[in-house]
Amino acid sequence: MALMSRVGKRLRRIIQRPGSVELTRYEALLPAIEKRESELEGLSDEQLTDAAAALRKVDSFGNEQLIALCALGREAARRGLGERAFDVQLLGTMGLLSGHVVQMATGEGKTLAGALAAAGYALQGKRVHVISVNDYLARRDAEWMRPVYERLGVRVGWVEPSLTAEERREAYSAEVCYGAVSEIGFDVLRDRLITREEDRAQASPDVAIVDEADSVLVDEARVPLVMAGSVDAGVADEEVANIVRRLRPGLHYETDADGRNVWLTSAGASVVEKSLGGVDLYDEEGSDRLASVNVALHAHALLTRDVDYLVRDGKVQLINASRGRVAELQRWPDGLQAAVEAKEQLAPSDHGEILDSITVQALLAGYPQVAGMTGTAVAVAEQLREFYKLEVAVIPPNTPNIREDSPDRIYASPGKKLRAIVEEIRTVHESGRPILVGTQDVAESEELAEKLAKAGLPCVVLNARNDAEEAAIIAEAGTYDRITVSTQMAGRGTDIRLGGADGADRERVAELGGLHVIGTARYPSSRLDDQLRGRAGRQGDPGSSVFFASLNDELVLANAPDVPEGIEADDETGEITDPAAHRQINHAQRVAEGVDLEIHRNTWRYTRLIEHQRAELLKWREEILGTEAARELLEAAEPDRFKELAETLDEDALTRVCREVLLYHLDQLWADHLAFLTDVRETIHLRAMARETPLDEFHRAAIPEFHKIRGEAEKRSAKTLVEAEITEDGIDLAAAGVRRPTSTWTYLVQDNPFDSDAEQALKKVRGLLRKKRG
Repeated sequence: MALMSRVGKRLRRIIQRPGSVELTRYEALLPAIEKRESELEGLSDEQLTDAAAALRKVDSFGNEQLIALCALGREAARRGLGERAFDVQLLGTMGLLSGHVVQMATGEGKTLAGALAAAGYALQGKRVHVISVNDYLARRDAEWMRPVYERLGVRVGWVEPSLTAEERREAYSAEVCYGAVSEIGFDVLRDRLITREEDRAQASPDVAIVDEADSVLVDEARVPLVMAGSVDAGVADEEVANIVRRLRPGLHYETDADGRNVWLTSAGASVVEKSLGGVDLYDEEGSDRLASVNVALHAHALLTRDVDYLVRDGKVQLINASRGRVAELQRWPDGLQAAVEAKEQLAPSDHGEILDSITVQALLAGYPQVAGMTGTAVAVAEQLREFYKLEVAVIPPNTPNIREDSPDRIYASPGKKLRAIVEEIRTVHESGRPILVGTQDVAESEELAEKLAKAGLPCVVLNARNDAEEAAIIAEAGTYDRITVSTQMAGRGTDIRLGGADGADRERVAELGGLHVIGTARYPSSRLDDQLRGRAGRQGDPGSSVFFASLNDELVLANAPDVPEGIEADDETGEITDPAAHRQINHAQRVAEGVDLEIHRNTWRYTRLIEHQRAELLKWREEILGTEAARELLEAAEPDRFKELAETLDEDALTRVCREVLLYHLDQLWADHLAFLTDVRETIHLRAMARETPLDEFHRAAIPEFHKIRGEAEKRSAKTLVEAEITEDGIDLAAAGVRRPTSTWTYLVQDNPFDSDAEQALKKVRGLLRKKRG
């Protein structure tokens, strides 16, 4: 049997099946690691730290060093956390140290496995970033694992939005630094705008260990992190917002099946033109108002309060769709942001310009070595290989999973499905079993909570309105008699222990069957389904799960609306048992996954050129920042002015002035280039309709424009040097019309600006099918 197992593993590896990384090498080391336990137990803390320090003499770990690290890490965790690492956790550690994405089930101890791997990299002289999905988890894990790091002689820190610049630099100077992917990405963007070397936050990292790797590397991959700067107060067209608010779907405007595009009908255009005083939206004079109408219509028809955004503290706050949380410091591009604010009758926020951007994929490409960990990696193994050249290692659970997963229960309509969900909760709740319900969005979670309250079934709700309390809410979700409703469990990062956070009532809850998980609809990805299911059955606990679905759920309507005829529902309950219904929902989910993958590919195809251009420009920027290049260039361009300045200013001051001027113009021209590329992207559909290849046309427009930047920066800098007032105190950039933004924020860009003509045609077909069904 052992021989067959080894042959099977090798065969899977040869044919490149997902999850095929060979673990035999690491499994063979486990007995030697266990053998060292009694020896290490007799060491003092200082001696344990000294033993770990001996590993610093080796640049790259072989088997001997892996054994030593895992044995020392197990002992450090026993002393610092009161936990003895399982063998499977040590397998996860070794998989991470080999640069893989390790799949470990929920509750199997990824946090400790990641910490031991990070310490192992640090002991090899590498600077490590442990990348989390949010700020709370970054701080929690860094503080939680600190006793382990300290006993191994490794310094750890974390970054979060509240840190000062000095605290941020201190955190990044640690050998291991924890941070949310967005926070680390924004620091990369901020460092690209510094004008003094001492203002740089990040030291150059060597390794990224990504927690919830599938969520960060796949779900977030097409959402760019965008740094914008304040230009002036925003202006919203309130008149247009009030007009659009009165328009009716189907009569005045229509949307496509994907909910990505909206347009006026002839009747709608007539109403708008009359309301605006008889303008013609489609001639030159009315074109500006047409743009305002289109963006207001998008805000009105395609963005829904409590689904896409919240209104809190007088501000529009975006909701991260993949996590069900408020997306801190994120906003839409200015026109749309202002339109949503006008829709909600709020004061407009500042108008801004894009200073720079980076995709998560490009961010991770900046690390020489990447590894990751998650509970659901196999489903995206091909994407991890395609986009990141990462392989998946599946770590077996410490205790076999005994959770019972029931088949989906499908209903004819969302209304009947909701009634069935409430009845399911009532039935299970009567026994005292804890229940966790996963919903699709804030609005649905609150609707369900209202229905449960009316049925005498009080629940605790976790959604973007109260995500600050998420850890405490989740930790108690396994409490006897508890009903918890959550918008999204992916990346919540807190274990659900049976019997509550302290496990005091564990046996009572376990005897009842453990945690019961209910999904109110299938998610657009099977991984998200699995992440919700995985909250039950932790470390061999009993548990169960069931998903409810409807043939009129958004997943089906958007991705597989052409439902086969002849599918019938029970007259009384509305439940459908026909296998064809199950096949239809599975098909809709596969289509949704395929669409997401194609968007990911398209985003990467277009951003590769931008990343190449950015890298080339950053190389020159670093040269300007760290050498005399700016001074030498401007002295050659304007020798007379330079000679004049040299008689008032000392050499350091003159060098600083030249550097500031050139960096300003370089950064401004890059911002202008990004704005130009945005305009090109917005017209890419027209190029596709003309049967031109959009990607080729994008390159044809972007490349010559980029090559103008360097020469133009030099020319503008020389002009500023001649015209600006320069004294011993330096240059007054503001007076010379040269000013940097006083504040920054980020944009959240979710839509796919690069749909092919085939995709557009497919959307039209879907729309017709949906209309026909309606």
